[in-house]
Amino acid sequence: MSRQSLPQGTQPAPAPHAAASANCKKDFRRVASCCAVAALLAAGAATAQVITVDTKTGKVTNGSTGVAGTVDRRFQQIQPTHVPLTKSELDAKTRLELIRLLQSEQGFAMRPFPRGHKGLTLAANGKLEPAGEGYLNMATSEGLSAKPGDRVVLTDIKIERSRIVFELNGGPDPKHRFLRHVQVGMGPVMNPVVQGEEQEPVGARLSLTFENHVPELTGAEVKALLAPLISFDVKTPIQAFTDTLPTKLKEAILNHHVLVGMSTDMVLFAKGQPESKSREMDGQMPFEEWIYGKPPKDVEFVRINGNRVIRVEMAKMGETPVIFTKDEVQGLMRTDGTPLEPNGGPGTRTAKAGDVERNPDTQAPAAPPSIRNPGEKLPNDANVGVMKPVQFPTKKPDPQPGANPDEQPDQTQATPANVQPPPADASQPGPAKPQPPAGASQPN
Repeated sequence: MSRQSLPQGTQPAPAPHAAASANCKKDFRRVASCCAVAALLAAGAATAQVITVDTKTGKVTNGSTGVAGTVDRRFQQIQPTHVPLTKSELDAKTRLELIRLLQSEQGFAMRPFPRGHKGLTLAANGKLEPAGEGYLNMATSEGLSAKPGDRVVLTDIKIERSRIVFELNGGPDPKHRFLRHVQVGMGPVMNPVVQGEEQEPVGARLSLTFENHVPELTGAEVKALLAPLISFDVKTPIQAFTDTLPTKLKEAILNHHVLVGMSTDMVLFAKGQPESKSREMDGQMPFEEWIYGKPPKDVEFVRINGNRVIRVEMAKMGETPVIFTKDEVQGLMRTDGTPLEPNGGPGTRTAKAGDVERNPDTQAPAAPPSIRNPGEKLPNDANVGVMKPVQFPTKKPDPQPGANPDEQPDQTQATPANVQPPPADASQPGPAKPQPPAGASQPN
């Protein structure tokens, strides 16, 4: 973890009695220094925020709120409500009226609701547990039951001693949760008590806790206490979704504008379903193109990689298309305003003034790194020559037939005039002799 040093001018605690040993003196000084640091931190807690930096993981935590600065703002700690509560305990009649009023009530999620048996815990006029990293980890490991802007239904309500448990969208637990592990039978044949395969539950759980007991409440007061997580006042999903976003994003979505850096959910709330989609490749990067509008009207091309908009192109009749690639949402969804990827993400290079761009087709690559000092030469450098262009050997003419006396003559070629044919073999018939014409005398 990060180290903290004493401010300038802080004197160490006085040494113990002279009769103490040297080791005791060191221990006493160490304890006194720790006490002084604790006193200084306690004194300055009211005027300064304590920021803790984990040097191993790089996590930055605000000591006053306990919220990490790299968490999405929808997972940060909520603003506590201020609903006046009575000190009288909830009686049986009010309990039944409260259940009858809230049963099957519908609202819109203002925060992501994770699945899981534990669920979220909201203190009345207090904070949410978990929040920050714990909230994000629960949503990642358990999955989401409802996203911001989704409609949720209070399917079941249980009022206990000091809390009210709400089951949303059927709850996170399957039916007959404990009976699923029970089997009945005789001998080796055992049959489960719960027959059949039921659908996996997709609901969530929310617990509203109080200090000692559940006070006398009305339905409106319960809805006001749940307002940071569930809104029962909004009428449309887009209103519930945009209420969880920064002002800039909210205005863009309500005005049906798409900004580079938006998520696909934001694009759907702003423009609706696209008229057509296409999947293409830009080098090694796959992307999806969402197309809104048809000529002669304005056409908008929204390029999406993964879950984010990386490019927006506006095409109007008779005008040059306007292309937007600058991320305008970067940092708006963070609790401390930091960008989503401080260094631009993996594989991204930031060009600065003075950078040298080399053309690999016409320029040689830069020299490899070396441990030599600038201008240092080694004794072997004198024997190292400069590479010259490669000289290819000239092509030799084809050899003439008969130029090499050791070469066997080619039988397929014509026999020269000065070369005598080999003697005929007696065992083979010779060439036929020409016959004289009829009536001619035969020579003697």
